Amino acid sequence: MDETIDATAKPDSRFAAKIFPSPNHGERKLGDGTAGRRPDMLILHYTGMPVAGEALQWLCNPVSQVSSHYFVFENGHTLQLVPEGRRAWHAGASHWAGETDINSCSIGIEIANPGHPGGLPDFPEEQIAATLNLCRDICERWSILPERVLAHSDIAPRRKIDPGEKFPWRRFAEGGVGVWVEPAPIRGGRFFARGEAGQPVEALQAMFAMLGYGVTVDGVFDEKLEAVVAAFQRHWRPEKVDGVADSSTITTLRDLLATTGVSRTA
Repeated sequence: MDETIDATAKPDSRFAAKIFPSPNHGERKLGDGTAGRRPDMLILHYTGMPVAGEALQWLCNPVSQVSSHYFVFENGHTLQLVPEGRRAWHAGASHWAGETDINSCSIGIEIANPGHPGGLPDFPEEQIAATLNLCRDICERWSILPERVLAHSDIAPRRKIDPGEKFPWRRFAEGGVGVWVEPAPIRGGRFFARGEAGQPVEALQAMFAMLGYGVTVDGVFDEKLEAVVAAFQRHWRPEKVDGVADSSTITTLRDLLATTGVSRTA
């Protein structure tokens, strides 16, 4: 397959203005290493850099060894960097529902935002509207299930925290992209935190693994589980992100599992 992308070609999505090619991509791989994997996941990122143009240039610099399929500016202007049929380099070391080569099975979108290092500013309305249209189009054309639309922090909770707790996941789910349940109210009561161990922690780990997180079910609440809890909160209980599995977090997790009908183990 030709590894180049013609800047004058038509983008895969009608919601992308034009192609701005990145050289950083390769073949999508099946589990046995052969080519031909179809994307069935959509991963959303923020750039985490102060200036959108600099982030775009970095994603297109061969030295960086990173890229994404699409880039969405603050004003909603959208560029395609890598063909959807190619393996962009956006996920890094990651895991979801037994998948470890997330780049081969996903489409990645970078959303221009300074992120937590820049104070995590709100995503502008024009940007959110454009990103939602793009995501809906991608999911429809590739038949990507709502539960397979994820944050970078979901698939790499110990390394990444983007697109962050201000990303409007509820609005996206209402628009047909991703899945959402109403977060349970934050109240007092029993909670689990780093340093605890035992059967209740094992049950908690099993639920996170059923959803898709890369969790070892060993009954120990360590820094790895804390990162997973925080990632879950950023996506589905953003009011308070502290890595503590309180009753609100656990109830929201149970409700989400019931909504998605997930019965797998990671």
